[in-house]
Order: sequence, then structure tokens, then C-alpha cells
Amino acid sequence: MTITDQQPLGSPFSAATTSEDIVAGHDLSSRTAVVTGGYSGLGLATTRALTAVGARVIVPARRPDVARAALMEVKNCEVIPMDLADLDSVRTAAAHISDRLDRLDLLMAVAGVMATPERRVGPGWEGQLTANHFGHFTLACELYPRLAAAGGARVVVNSSAGHTLTDIRWHDPHFRTGYDKWLAYGQAKTANSLFAVHLDTLGQGDGVRAFALHPGKIITGLQREMTLQAQIDRGWVDEHGNVIGDGFKTPSQGAATGLWAATSPLLDGRGGLYLEDCDVARVSAHGTPMDAGGVRAYAVAPDAATRLWDLSLAATGATPITR
Repeated sequence: MTITDQQPLGSPFSAATTSEDIVAGHDLSSRTAVVTGGYSGLGLATTRALTAVGARVIVPARRPDVARAALMEVKNCEVIPMDLADLDSVRTAAAHISDRLDRLDLLMAVAGVMATPERRVGPGWEGQLTANHFGHFTLACELYPRLAAAGGARVVVNSSAGHTLTDIRWHDPHFRTGYDKWLAYGQAKTANSLFAVHLDTLGQGDGVRAFALHPGKIITGLQREMTLQAQIDRGWVDEHGNVIGDGFKTPSQGAATGLWAATSPLLDGRGGLYLEDCDVARVSAHGTPMDAGGVRAYAVAPDAATRLWDLSLAATGATPITR
């Protein structure tokens, strides 16, 4: 993948496409997927869509009891405990999944946190980078043998237009010199994109292709750390919490781009790309408004992706993927 590959493919879908539209006509009865965060918001819409067309779905969840309640009516779905901010928990979950499966066709990294108060986890790591990136990075590395065994697996990572807030803060990724919740979120979303770029580079020889995406603006549990007033001030909701902002999607529409990444034949033989509105995104110029769409060049830069991969391996001690 190069930056010049970041060009729309002429997908028949759009920002208004729903998850049901994407999976219509697909038979995934031979496929197994892992969907992080697969019990709320976009993750729940993803799980429902995949199981509706026959896929077996495993949902690692920080709150397994809540997840089981939310998925009670969803068939062919299993919940296992996992906390993305606790890498021992991630390794335990990956070992459990590996013991149960011979192959894994889809890894959907949907779970995430946004604009949280400052939290230190593990050896003092910044919490948003850990939960959004290090946790998914470790999970993918530990599950990689099962992905490779599928002979055509896809890894789909939810990034965000929030990546436009900042490149990786190489000088201070853990905000030792002063915490900013929005810059921490933006860095984590840039990390999500770069993770997909280098995972695709390493995995394509085994048929493992990776994609990152912006799902769109959606009010879900992702905003749980924000007060109602903060959301009102941003013009997202009214005083009753009802969505009023322009350009917002439903959870089903928000899940559509990830499902397109997981299933579209237009993406056969491709990978390492950043997607939005069910197509490949264009590169956006520095200073372009966040809501204008596109991906910043720094979020799909192969050299930066390699550098972040090496940093992440050293930090997490995850099992290396070799070509």
C-alpha cells in the first residue's frame, strides 16, 4: 500500500448505507469473527449483522454479564471476558480463542474509549492509547496464527476522523508532560490507522489483509465520559440527549463501513487502506476540517507504521509477526 492507493474505488454504497444493506446476499456460515465491543453501539450492530448471515461471532467483553444480556437474543454468539487495558487479560482471552478455533476469518477491532479523564494503566501508560491501540495490537499478534490459517482473513480496525487532531507524539506518547484528553484520543486513532498499515504489510503473504476506517459520527456509548452539557455545547444533542447535529449516522449506518471492509470483493487483493462511507478515503490536506472527510498522510505513512509497530512490540511484549 502506498498513499497513492488512497483513492475511492467506486463502491455502490454510501454514507447512508446500513449494515443490513452490506450483508444482504452474503452467506458467512463458514466464517468465524471476533468483534471487540460487540455488545453495544457499532459493535452490537456489527455482531447482529454478521450472525444474521450465518457467521459465528466471539465477543470479548470487559463487562461480560452486560454483554451476555445485550446479546441474549443473538444466536451463534459467544461472550468471553477481556479488558483491552489489561494486557494479561488480552493474552488470556487470545489463548482461550486460539484453543477453541483452528482458524479465524475476521478480527473486528470496534471497541474504544474517547476523551477520557487522565488514566494510567499498566506501567504508567496513557489509558486511551492502551485501550484503543496496545490492547488491539496485542490481541491481533496473539491471534495471528489463527488469522493466517484462514487463508484470506481480514482485520478491520475502527479509527476515527479524530486522527486529524494529531500525529503520534513520538516525543511523549504517554503525555508525561501534560494531559489533553482530545489529543490523547486523536493520537490513539492515528495509532489505529498505522497499526492496520503495518499489519497488512506483515500479513499479506499469509492472506491476512488489514484496514482502518472512520465509521462516521454516531452517538453511542463512546461518549459516556462526556457530560450532557459538553455534548450540547458541541451541537451534538439537545438538552434531552436527542441527536440534533448534522451528518450523524445511526449505529447501523456507522457499522456499515466496517462490514464493507470485512466482506467486499472490491477489496480483494488490497489492504493497508483507510476507509470511510463504504469506500476508500482520499488523503486530506493539513488543515482540512475534520468533518470534511479523508485521511491525513501521516496516518497511512508506511515508515511511521513501522516505527509504531516496533514501539508497540517493545512496550507490550506481544508475539512478533514474521514475514
